[in-house]
Amino acid sequence: MKIASCLSLLGCALASAAWAAPLGALVDPDVPSLVATYQDLHAHPELSMHEERTAALLATELRKLGYAVTERVGRYLDGTQAYGVVAILENGPGPRLAIRADLDALPVTEDTGLPYASQVRAKNAAGQEVGVMHACGHDVHVTTMIGTARVLAATRSKWHGTLMLIGQPAEETAAGSIAMLADRLYERFGRPDMVIGLHDSATRAAGTVGVAAGAAAAGMTAIDVTLRGIGGHGAEPQNGKDPVVMAGEFIMQLQTIVSRQENPRDPAVVTVGTIHGGTKRNIIPDEVRLELTTRAFSDKAIAIIVDGVRRTAAGVALAAGVPEDRAPIVNVLTHESLPPTYNDPALSGRVHTALVGALGAANVFDEEPAMFSEDFGLFGLAGHQIPTVLFFLGANDPDKFAAAKAAGQRMPGLHTSRFQPLPAPTLRTGVLAMASVATALLQR
Repeated sequence: MKIASCLSLLGCALASAAWAAPLGALVDPDVPSLVATYQDLHAHPELSMHEERTAALLATELRKLGYAVTERVGRYLDGTQAYGVVAILENGPGPRLAIRADLDALPVTEDTGLPYASQVRAKNAAGQEVGVMHACGHDVHVTTMIGTARVLAATRSKWHGTLMLIGQPAEETAAGSIAMLADRLYERFGRPDMVIGLHDSATRAAGTVGVAAGAAAAGMTAIDVTLRGIGGHGAEPQNGKDPVVMAGEFIMQLQTIVSRQENPRDPAVVTVGTIHGGTKRNIIPDEVRLELTTRAFSDKAIAIIVDGVRRTAAGVALAAGVPEDRAPIVNVLTHESLPPTYNDPALSGRVHTALVGALGAANVFDEEPAMFSEDFGLFGLAGHQIPTVLFFLGANDPDKFAAAKAAGQRMPGLHTSRFQPLPAPTLRTGVLAMASVATALLQR
């Protein structure tokens, strides 16, 4: 049976399975090259909005394969040009499929001890020198895109339509997809019929994948809170209004938003990520600034959280006797906030079928919705106009993962200094999975 002729999910599964063996034979010889590319990317990470080298590497590899490549796609709110990459490969009539990979790294100092560990240091947006690391695995994503691009360029007889590869910058700041869409992404390069992507996972072993139907990742709301008091001498607190004490009360009271105001069947998270205040141990400062991130899956939960943050800040200030002209300032950062990531159920079914055909049912899991957030879903446009699916790629050493699980322990997770994907099986599985899904979707 040819994939192009399958008329049912069962037929597509059988066709995908038949295609898995020759696809594996095509991917396996390329794995050493992909590992070398991955290690190079891992050793040279770049912070959000600074992905110049990464974008150039991706663009160069895609041009070698005959893709029509455009660089510097995307424009941020301040007018700065982004390092987005778009590559098009047309192959006759058929669907238009977009595949997205994100490019940026995190301000994390690596502590893996790997021979290709990042030694990079850079200035963050606040001008502070920080370590830089691919602690979220975007180096895996970029390398997988390169491997997938090679497979699809070499197997054009197996699919029909237009392939649109998107190298997206600034995912970690929730700005990259907005910047690319603001730069008329779909008007310039064509509106896709479907958008798919993958994200590596620290909760799965290499060689496995997971996909969810419906909610896949939580929405994120970024909130800045400034608690204002009245400064003074640390020895005379009665003559001021101490915002440090208020900040402590505020942080503790915040936890009741989820535990006592939010419906427990509608998951939510409120986290204070940074707190800044004071200059000297014996000085009561005038204000304390806090940065919050919140996660939820529904508009109702998001509204409850935002309202709860405002009321909690106001209540703490009122209890401390802060004058009205020194009331707290609560600012919701809409440009750093994201809606939940939603996997179109019908498209998820097709993706799941293709993954089972490529990897076997034992290696494909039904994924639970995750509390982390992603800007991938914005490529589907408001109201889910374009079906999207983000699936998850296991990245852990299978033996270490099994041992940790048996001992009731967790492997180092995403956004940590010790996150360490096992390159060869992770990349091989990623390319097999993505190429199989793309081939199944790109049919007349």
